[in-house]
Amino acid sequence: MKDMMICAAIIFSLSEAWSQDPGTNQSISVNSSTSSPEGFVVRNLAFNLGSEVNLDCSNKTWNEMMFVTWTIKLKNKECRIGYSNEGLSDDLCNDGKSLRNTTSAKSYLHIPNFSNNDVGVYKCESVYTGGNDNYLIHVNITVGPSSLSAWFEFKDNKMVAVCKAEGGKPAASISWSQPGNSSSVETASSHGFFTVESRLELLEGMDKENLSCAIRHPYWKGLRILTPINLLKKGYIPWLCILIVAVIMLLAGFLLFAHKKLKTLRRCQQTETSPSKSPPTGDVEEVEPYASYVQRVNSIYCSSADLFT
Repeated sequence: MKDMMICAAIIFSLSEAWSQDPGTNQSISVNSSTSSPEGFVVRNLAFNLGSEVNLDCSNKTWNEMMFVTWTIKLKNKECRIGYSNEGLSDDLCNDGKSLRNTTSAKSYLHIPNFSNNDVGVYKCESVYTGGNDNYLIHVNITVGPSSLSAWFEFKDNKMVAVCKAEGGKPAASISWSQPGNSSSVETASSHGFFTVESRLELLEGMDKENLSCAIRHPYWKGLRILTPINLLKKGYIPWLCILIVAVIMLLAGFLLFAHKKLKTLRRCQQTETSPSKSPPTGDVEEVEPYASYVQRVNSIYCSSADLFT
């Protein structure tokens, strides 16, 4: 019993030392994730986006356990969470993950609101009275496709039905309600999400009105059925191109005509509003009629004044 307690103390001391040395911690995590250590039980689990996740690695209660340590290797970081029956705790993740107990006092790791950032390798080491349990759990995420679409199009003068599921993890599977020459292309994004596109070549006499595609994904309880939309008709693209070119040419001609008309109007305005000479400044002598009138009034006034003298 004393030896087990010493072992627990050594492991927690090593955990503190590894957490202060990112280089060493990284190399150890890489080794543990690339190959399964001897004595570890390997499990592969997947959880839906946004779900509450509980991981366990032992069926022992806290009365029987001495300590448990989770070494977690994620895409963006590596961290550890641990706890001992002496009350020592160690949480170097600080991202919401926590150790909890069930109503029967069994320990488990709780991950709230599971997201793509929680995908990784979870290594659990638990020691209890009389033995130990070691688990290596590969945790992945299940995300339903973010976009579904189906349509008809023409290729090489043949009509093709297309069904597409974008942004799923893992990739969705697509099937058609009618047999035919179909092919699927699967592409992956940098974040690990998949887009699947299935194309079905319509044979002569095939009933396209009742044609549909079924999309299946583990995120859904059922399947999604889509009916292709007839967006294009035969010869639609050439006529559309001709229409676009005609509209562009018409607009260009109208703009050219308007430009020329505007230039002509500007020239006419410049001709009509040519600068005229300013009227000559009047001489002082021009007010002479007024002066003579004043003089005439004065003479009359004077003659009437003479009558009373």
